Amino acid sequence: MSNQGKFFESVQRNFERAAAHTDIHPGLLHQIKVCNAVYQVNFPVRIGDSYQVIEAYRVQHSHHRLPTKGGIRFSEMVDQEEVMALAALMTYKCAIVDVPFGGAKGGVKINPRSFSTEELERITRRYTVELIRKNFIGPSLDVPAPDYGTGEREMAWILDTYQTFKGGEIDAAGCVTGKPVRQNGISGRREATGRGVYYAIREVFNDESQLKKIGATKGVAGKTMVIQGMGNVGSNTGLVAQQEGDVKIIGLSEFEGTVYSENGIDMQAALDYRAANGTILGLPGTVTLNDRGDWVAIECDILVPAALESVITIDNAHRVRAKVVAEAANGPISAEGAEIITKNGSIIIPDMYCNAGGVTVSYFEWLKNLSHIRFGRMDKRFNQNTYENLVSTFENMTGKSITDRERQIITKGADEIDLVRSGLEETMISSYHQIMDTYHSYPKVDNLRDAAFICALNKVASDYMTLGVFP
Repeated sequence: MSNQGKFFESVQRNFERAAAHTDIHPGLLHQIKVCNAVYQVNFPVRIGDSYQVIEAYRVQHSHHRLPTKGGIRFSEMVDQEEVMALAALMTYKCAIVDVPFGGAKGGVKINPRSFSTEELERITRRYTVELIRKNFIGPSLDVPAPDYGTGEREMAWILDTYQTFKGGEIDAAGCVTGKPVRQNGISGRREATGRGVYYAIREVFNDESQLKKIGATKGVAGKTMVIQGMGNVGSNTGLVAQQEGDVKIIGLSEFEGTVYSENGIDMQAALDYRAANGTILGLPGTVTLNDRGDWVAIECDILVPAALESVITIDNAHRVRAKVVAEAANGPISAEGAEIITKNGSIIIPDMYCNAGGVTVSYFEWLKNLSHIRFGRMDKRFNQNTYENLVSTFENMTGKSITDRERQIITKGADEIDLVRSGLEETMISSYHQIMDTYHSYPKVDNLRDAAFICALNKVASDYMTLGVFP
């Protein structure tokens, strides 16, 4: 069985295990479990002097809330089962963080490194046209976003193509998220998933009931971290954890290999080195491990798989020596692998919560597009003037003065990125406590993944009941 097939099977097994703890009607559980709509398309695109037929998918897992929401990935490993599994995870992810979307996902079966920029643009635009033809895209229907192999550039192409066909639609900008900031995007979207991973890790290390299980001290400062995958998610997880949490990164892994340093690795320096040299191997101050898969066995406090699904399975899960494994990628640990890690006493922060920062800030971007105004524009100066008056009143009443630097910090009005980060932090904190409330309410549940699944299933089931689909 392929990794994609194993991934889909793992999602289904995790669903069944969590569902067994609930009292949701079996018929309703089946409705929640299955994908509502699966669209496969094969379309021709001119590549060089000939034409190539491209295989692509869009899956809408659940219509309990609309629009549906989920990224588009460009990868040679894309197949229907993988996209279905990812769409299902999106449903549960949106429910956990209280984002009002159903789950969806898209995939185009290509290796983006094998195509020129012009060819990738043709593929992206043609894929978008196919989605428009079948009503699989639109601000009130289905809203894509970036995923593995795609980014702001592809989202800008999607928006432009959509606007070409739907020019009179006033909310057209809301048809896709993850766009460049100057093209109806939102500040903080690029870092959102990685920043959300950091907030999730921080919450676990502030939870004394969980820390007792792994014998860890409170707080993330000084904790050691290993990151597998230095793409957008892994790099931003490392940067935020290091800069804001004082986490010590001791290992980094990419497809070319794994490097390690007991003394710690500067994340920004590592990213700069790889950008300049095309590899992390040879990074000053590090040693290269014999096998690139050895990252999984490095002893650390926090292990962050941030690349693709099914990288920790029944074959290597026994090698994990981390106290906490934070699933920054989608489905990086198979169901069997997770059982081994949990039995060995480690905590897994499940992907459907851990990497929900991306869809949370995508939600903020969608709201911005529908309201046609950036966050902070209406109230930033009002708040700043209010704070200025408070500081002046304090100085007049006490006869004391503050420095210009202190005044600047105290009176600063919130920019869009400040509000986005604040909203993301609030979402990750409140969602963690919801998961833990569920965890403590079900005595037979012994891991956070089951608790997160149960929390999501109860919310989705409640929506279906409200809709009157099930009496």
